[in-house]
Amino acid sequence: MILFPAIDLKDGLCVRLLRGDMGQATIFNPDPVQQAQEFQAAGFEWLHLVDLNGALEGKPMNAEIVGEVVSSVNMPVQLGGGIRNKDILDHWIDIGVSRIVLGTAALSNPDFVYKACDDHPGKIVIAIDARDGRVAIDGWTKDSGVRVLDLALRFENCGAAAILYTDINRDGAMGGVNIEATVDLAFALTTPVIASGGVSSLADLKELKENTAAGIEGVICGRALYDGRIEPAKAIAMLRDTQPSGVFKC
Repeated sequence: MILFPAIDLKDGLCVRLLRGDMGQATIFNPDPVQQAQEFQAAGFEWLHLVDLNGALEGKPMNAEIVGEVVSSVNMPVQLGGGIRNKDILDHWIDIGVSRIVLGTAALSNPDFVYKACDDHPGKIVIAIDARDGRVAIDGWTKDSGVRVLDLALRFENCGAAAILYTDINRDGAMGGVNIEATVDLAFALTTPVIASGGVSSLADLKELKENTAAGIEGVICGRALYDGRIEPAKAIAMLRDTQPSGVFKC
């Protein structure tokens, strides 16, 4: 299972939100490039990067710092936030982003998402951000009224690399992952699922790993890495079934 450390960008800073509320942002590092390099040094194999301002505005808002982060590390980067058209998507692929995360566009412009999957096989991740079982869009500010599974099934067999499922009510709240909902979604799909929202301990990671057979490919972790509740070396070792070689603290 892949452990994706998360860098969420707000006004050029590395932050974590509480339940998706832009007004409740905690700054963990004013230098996202440094943070990305620290994650790489810790042994992570992927980086999950989000332009929070871009998700809200519907267009890239932290483009310069995103470019700097991508060029500063050798590990593959998964990027989301404000990617709503082909030109923007192609730009990020061209500068070296390995996977593009599309969320709001999955509802507002599904044909764009289908075409993106055709043009870039294995490079598109469909983000489904849920609050109380329904999909939230536009930077988590609007309830679409669409059920999570209904949206996920629209993109089965379209060539997406994964479905990224986030329980917004748990995101940044350190209350544990919504294991039941994540596993249920993974069982219902053939597309791999990446879990997100609420990871607070090694126990959460262990429980997710025990359910990999359901189709869970990975898990995104943010606040628990930044505040030291999860030590990267131990987490990576556990998910790889190896012994930790050292300790790194974000």
